[in-house]
Amino acid sequence: MALRWMIYGAYGYSGKLIARQAKKRGYSPILAGRNGDALAEFAQHLQLSFKEFPLNDVNSIKAQLADVDLVVNCAGPFSRTAAPLMHACIASKTHYLDITGEIDIFEYAHSLNEQAKQAGVVLCPGVGFDVIPTDCVAARLNAQMPDATHLALGFDSGSRMSRGTAKTSVERLGQGGAARINSLIETVPLAWKDREIDFGSGKKKVAMTIPWGDVSTAFYTTEIPNIEVYIPASPRLVKRLRRLNWVRFIFNWQWVQKKLKAKIDAQSEGPDDKERDKNPTYVWGEVSNARGDRKEMRVKVKNGYSVTAEGAVEMAIYTLEHADKGGFYTPSRLYGAKLLDQYLID
Repeated sequence: MALRWMIYGAYGYSGKLIARQAKKRGYSPILAGRNGDALAEFAQHLQLSFKEFPLNDVNSIKAQLADVDLVVNCAGPFSRTAAPLMHACIASKTHYLDITGEIDIFEYAHSLNEQAKQAGVVLCPGVGFDVIPTDCVAARLNAQMPDATHLALGFDSGSRMSRGTAKTSVERLGQGGAARINSLIETVPLAWKDREIDFGSGKKKVAMTIPWGDVSTAFYTTEIPNIEVYIPASPRLVKRLRRLNWVRFIFNWQWVQKKLKAKIDAQSEGPDDKERDKNPTYVWGEVSNARGDRKEMRVKVKNGYSVTAEGAVEMAIYTLEHADKGGFYTPSRLYGAKLLDQYLID
């Protein structure tokens, strides 16, 4: 019996990339989402079947998943879509993957670990660039230094954000930054720390901490109690964000969010094929232990959105073929850190 899987939010920027990658590899996922017109047009283009349904009610979602073995959720913001879809997947015994980078979603999925185990359902959020490469780097560094107490991760890319990624970043602004401190996720100021990092290009850049998904996932992968994530940022941007800490609460106001998201909607959907090909991503990691020993790792991988397209499909097929135990997983815990090798660039 052929295994059936679904891409929810298939007509968004990343959803389209994932669907095209699946088709390229010879698979025929069901395309799904709440916009029937957009679905029908894209499904016809790829000659794939589709289902139109919203995520308003867990029982109605469960009915739509009755004949589906796995879902890849690409519909952000995941703060609105992940929870109902996870619960429906557990109820229908359907594996759940998504491409989120949102810390709260990883933590919520982890809180459902026992329910997922009992149902025999895999919950593995973050099967795109968020967080495959950084998660695998964390796992490999931890293998080299099992007694590590601190982990720092980071990445550098010239690629533009998609509209979905930009909206997620805007939603997070009012909450401030985040870091793992003594095993707990703590709220910290925007641009909490800065340091100079050579991400892999051979040149050191000023970088600042961000509330990236690995603050959650890398802990479950490595059990390292202190985790920070960095991206390059100009000294000017670091200063500006630190000043914003005094008034960052205004970014929680609905009208401010609406205005910022309207500006994002006016931009292009995301980087095209040529831009992705020209902009790979440098991923860096560093571990240290109580004695002060340090180890670093640098890798160059494909563009983040290309990693998302390929990684989501690879993880979907792997889960369908190998998932014999349910529960919460990070990508490297489910697949193994060897997953990183598929996306390396010399």
